Amino acid sequence: MTIRLPDFKGGLRAYEPRQEPLALTPGAPLTSRTVFSAAHVVADPYADVSPDSPAAVDWDATLAFRRHLWSHGLGVAEAMDTAQRGMGLDWAGAAELIRRSAAEAESVGGRIACGVGTDQITAGLLAEVRAAYEEQLAVVEESGAQAILMASRALAAAAKGPEDYLEVYGHLLRQAAEPVILHWLGPMFDPALEGYWGSSDLDAATDTFLEVIAAHPDKVDGIKVSLLDAQREIDLRRRLPQGVRCYTGDDFNYPELIAGDEQGFSHALLGIFDPLGPLAAEAVRVLDTGNVPGFRDLLDPTVELSRHLFQAPTRFYKTGVVFLAWLAGHQSHFTMVGGLQSARSLPHFARAYELADGLGLFPDPKLAEERMKNLLALYGVAQ
Repeated sequence: MTIRLPDFKGGLRAYEPRQEPLALTPGAPLTSRTVFSAAHVVADPYADVSPDSPAAVDWDATLAFRRHLWSHGLGVAEAMDTAQRGMGLDWAGAAELIRRSAAEAESVGGRIACGVGTDQITAGLLAEVRAAYEEQLAVVEESGAQAILMASRALAAAAKGPEDYLEVYGHLLRQAAEPVILHWLGPMFDPALEGYWGSSDLDAATDTFLEVIAAHPDKVDGIKVSLLDAQREIDLRRRLPQGVRCYTGDDFNYPELIAGDEQGFSHALLGIFDPLGPLAAEAVRVLDTGNVPGFRDLLDPTVELSRHLFQAPTRFYKTGVVFLAWLAGHQSHFTMVGGLQSARSLPHFARAYELADGLGLFPDPKLAEERMKNLLALYGVAQ
């Protein structure tokens, strides 16, 4: 049985869906690497909202997806850009998400870290940026979750140079109750973050970033780097103080970075580990045994799908992530907060389906095929 999929040239091609999924079962937490999946939120499809309205979240489905990730031994990175922070999910919604997910994590014994940003303001003086960060840090710490200090659009707009980043981050790290993860998100994920750390020269920005860490190594659990530049991450990883981890956020080069080399390796905090969760966990369990080739054999074939979902404009990768969650049966609909389901083309969806199906990611391939056909019919593609 075949399905007709649109290609990127305006035509249709035949594809024969896979009949059986990969056999991936839940398991214990991973041991050789700390691995977080940055998880998406599930919109409430029945809410009467517009793209400018506050997000309407289906809390039951959203928390069920987090339980799915925890069941496979993964940690959850909550209220990050994968959850559409600044792209449909406002601070009020993010705060509610943090509280609910942290409580759920405690109830099931799952690991959770949550994003701390400044998205309750759009701009302001440095003092206002600090206050916004402090408000969010308090919410995360009160929830019992680990804090991830996210890159801030407001700080990028307010800072005059590296010294302002040193001052703001130093202030926050001094008052953090527990070691945090610092998050460096490149402008390919958010154009408003161009010149973060006080310079568009990445070498100079890296020096400032490392200066922040060196001044407070006891308050930094690790860094999350999302620059899509493997060698730059490796170079940065090798310059970190002893005990400070590197969590790769490179959705293009994650297998080699997690596998590492003779001088070290990266842990992971990745948006692509939302759709890849069970397969990623299985791969790291193989790595836990010291079997690097077996780990690469499982994870390397997933890179083509990840590069497809994260293709420019990269910030719209969330659309593909939610699309695959719908096909996989983790939610009953393909609706996103802010109407972001419209951010990718039908050929893009078709290729995502084909790649994910080829990897065996869908627990019920027949359901995924039926839902893909429903989407095609909505676009006027007859089978």
